[in-house]
Amino acid sequence: MPGSPDPGAARLPRVVVAVPPHLREQFFTPAVWQSLCTEAQPTVLDEHTDRDALGAALPGARALITSWGAPRVDAGLLASADRLELVAHTGSAVAPYVTEEVFRRGILVTQAGDEMARPVAEVALAFTLSLLHRVQRFDHALRGGATWEAAGQAPPRHEIHGSDIGVIGASRTGRAYIALVRAMGARVGVADPYLSEADARELGVERVPLDVLLSRSRIVAVHAPATAETRRMLGARELALMPDGAGLVNTARSWLVDEGALLAQVSAGRLDAAIDVFDTEPLPVRHPFRKLPNVLLTPHQAAGTAECRQRLGASAVEEVLRFLRGDPPLHFVGTDALARVL
Repeated sequence: MPGSPDPGAARLPRVVVAVPPHLREQFFTPAVWQSLCTEAQPTVLDEHTDRDALGAALPGARALITSWGAPRVDAGLLASADRLELVAHTGSAVAPYVTEEVFRRGILVTQAGDEMARPVAEVALAFTLSLLHRVQRFDHALRGGATWEAAGQAPPRHEIHGSDIGVIGASRTGRAYIALVRAMGARVGVADPYLSEADARELGVERVPLDVLLSRSRIVAVHAPATAETRRMLGARELALMPDGAGLVNTARSWLVDEGALLAQVSAGRLDAAIDVFDTEPLPVRHPFRKLPNVLLTPHQAAGTAECRQRLGASAVEEVLRFLRGDPPLHFVGTDALARVL
């Protein structure tokens, strides 16, 4: 992938790409990168977390493409962004990367979160099947040196067909997950105060209060957004409502679950869990989660497929190209997106 366009591109509108080299390789296929260079002059920031470098690159730029770790665009950076009209984020939550001042100045903000729903839902499905069949318990036992007979001991196992699966949050990812587990015959209940009865019927799910969902579900999958009102929504009281032997799937944010309360439940062996997100990342080597036979762990990689990364890049570039052509962006967000803190 070229680091800069043809010299003749100086006449083209300039776009700052605050994406580090390793992510550029994953996000932008040669065809996608060429499409950007054909209609714009990219200014690439290898040190994409460097606030001063971003500030120096912004004068004259019409658009900014951001990735994880990029500096937050605030009044200080906007002081040098004399022509900025669009911020296109290659991820989902934009709150870490823009401020209210961006919206006040009429700058459009877009995100690529739709592209992440399918892979995260697939991982949540894989987690669900593992917990139902106790795969993680068998794997830990065999790798830990248990005898064949001892390794085969586990709590009752279940099929997904006919199981009660509880979903917290009918988000984009939540809906993708619902479609997958329903296709496999699960009975699905959803706890989401913003889900209408009509939408529930369309999804083929039952709306239920959170406490009811927790008390009756064999697997509970968390797909709610990280907002002020969802902070630690699953604490000690809520987790205690789950039936003995049930499982918790979290591919959303650790923000939503009291990690200490969950640790107490899985340490006691009452619940199983499959977790992709943690309060502290990287997860410390000596963290108790790493030693538990009934816990399945992945290092915050649920959306990390090659296909998803390419879609994220293609989505951001397409938003920039639409803007430069005078077309409205497809995935723009308003100030309400700032309520999602992560």
